[in-house]
Amino acid sequence: MIVEVADRLKKVEEYYFSKKLEQIAKMSASGIEVINLGIGSPDLFPPTSVLKKTSESILHDKVHGYSTYRSSPQLRQALGQWLKNTYDITADPNNEILPLLGSKEGILYLSMALLNPGDTVLIPNPGYPAYASVANLLGAKIQYYDLTQENNWLPDLESLDAGDLSKCKIMWVNYPHMPSGKTADKNFFKKLVAFAKKNKILLCNDNPYGLVLNTSPPISLIEADPLMEVSAELNSMSKSFNMAGWRVGFLVGASELINAVISVKSNVDSGMFMPIQVGTIEALKVDSEWHRERNEIYLKRRKYIWDLFDLLGFDYAKDQVGLFVWAKAPAKILNVEEYLSELLINAHVFLTPGMIFGSNGNRFARASLCCSEENLIKACEKIREYLK
Repeated sequence: MIVEVADRLKKVEEYYFSKKLEQIAKMSASGIEVINLGIGSPDLFPPTSVLKKTSESILHDKVHGYSTYRSSPQLRQALGQWLKNTYDITADPNNEILPLLGSKEGILYLSMALLNPGDTVLIPNPGYPAYASVANLLGAKIQYYDLTQENNWLPDLESLDAGDLSKCKIMWVNYPHMPSGKTADKNFFKKLVAFAKKNKILLCNDNPYGLVLNTSPPISLIEADPLMEVSAELNSMSKSFNMAGWRVGFLVGASELINAVISVKSNVDSGMFMPIQVGTIEALKVDSEWHRERNEIYLKRRKYIWDLFDLLGFDYAKDQVGLFVWAKAPAKILNVEEYLSELLINAHVFLTPGMIFGSNGNRFARASLCCSEENLIKACEKIREYLK
């Protein structure tokens, strides 16, 4: 190539999973069966009614052109009703709900709408790597805040409040939390909103795991800030509805924020494919029994993941929610990343090292529930054989 890449890429590395999946693909091509427990990509089907409605819609005329940038009024109304039914929050479908091509898109567009180079972003450590990647792409300054096992994976707001937050615009939070599986309660969200109002910071809760293995009623940040003065929330159809590849997410926020994000989004994408919207509307209608049956499958799988970590001597909490199990390595394992790399090469089982989520994850590993019981049994057998 005759020109250099942009300076912004100097702070952005290739996504960890991109490199690992390439390694796994090469191992598989050489005849090695690898059990991949690294990725949270649901292997279960979406609701049958969703597939039926979507396939029927594809055959209709006038669905193959451009959609509107805000998506159809019907989708936004369905999302508004789902939010009311699920979280008991009220958002105006006309100007406070914005469907997205996946919630990951929302992380970028919201950041582009609000951040100037040099603005500060509060990002959890450990946390989803995309928060930091986007901040780096935009030339924002990252201020990590600690989440630790000792503090129940919740931020120390008093410690944050004592620092300089004068240039901080956005604080990313993620409850139920990935990777730890920790949930937050209403009292914490109230404290978080008070903190944000005092420091004039926009909170954005990234909330795709609320319905997965969550035995408590799901909680939205918006409940603590119904006027959305300092709060916004991202959600997704990926995890709760087994629709990761469909790329459907949505942002809930004040109309001013939605309009700002639309200003970015409308210059980048051209809307969501209409049959996808039709299928999403149908998914939002499924009852609690469908979610209960999905969670029953994950509960059975999780027991095998616990067995796997027991074999390795890792500790884990049994009250985690979401699609993963987060486990702490025993003291005898000095470098968790190296240990898990050896496990992949020798036992042919891939677990995610916690360090990719931040330094506070260095002693941890993460395993996905998106794997059949048959393969989970195989993974335990492979590890048992490796440890002999």
